Amino acid sequence: MSDTPVIGVLALQGDVREHLIALASADALARPVRRPEELAEVDGLVLPGGESTTMSKLATLFGLLDPLRERVRGGMPVYGTCAGMILLADKILDPRAGQETIGGIDMIVRRNAFGRQNESFEAAVEVAGVEGGPVEGVFIRAPWVESVGARAEVVAEHAGHIVAVRQGNALATSFHPELTGDHRVHALFVDMVRAVG
Repeated sequence: MSDTPVIGVLALQGDVREHLIALASADALARPVRRPEELAEVDGLVLPGGESTTMSKLATLFGLLDPLRERVRGGMPVYGTCAGMILLADKILDPRAGQETIGGIDMIVRRNAFGRQNESFEAAVEVAGVEGGPVEGVFIRAPWVESVGARAEVVAEHAGHIVAVRQGNALATSFHPELTGDHRVHALFVDMVRAVG
């Protein structure tokens, strides 16, 4: 891998464009991923916000769910925001019928834990590993992490709830840093991808 890693954004549903912009601003070559052959060409992957049940069903439909699980289990760096966090959870507390996860982080996640769309909010969040002060977290129908296993590291909390977790090459936030213009969390992820290369 060169110093400019190729990082995909799962482009089945959700705020794909914003992640592509944030990754490019953090010196990565960013591209959308919709098919298994596109997944095979990236060094790391972002799972965007959106609707986690829809995303898991589309991933199955597009033949991506099993390849995603294999790449994550194989150590490919992956970063999930909001719905992406839910997809990375080994367990969902309140799954919808037919909802599946990719897994990769030993955590239990509660969907829509911070409330409905009209209860969305922004808050300053201190994220371990991100220098320069707190990041502005945008919480939209956001999940939180009920608990983590021994292998997972809590990297941010808000109002007494876990909102960011890292386990090996996997990172997840319940908020949307791609919506703020502050690309430090994406820069942290790009560094994680470089470290694997």
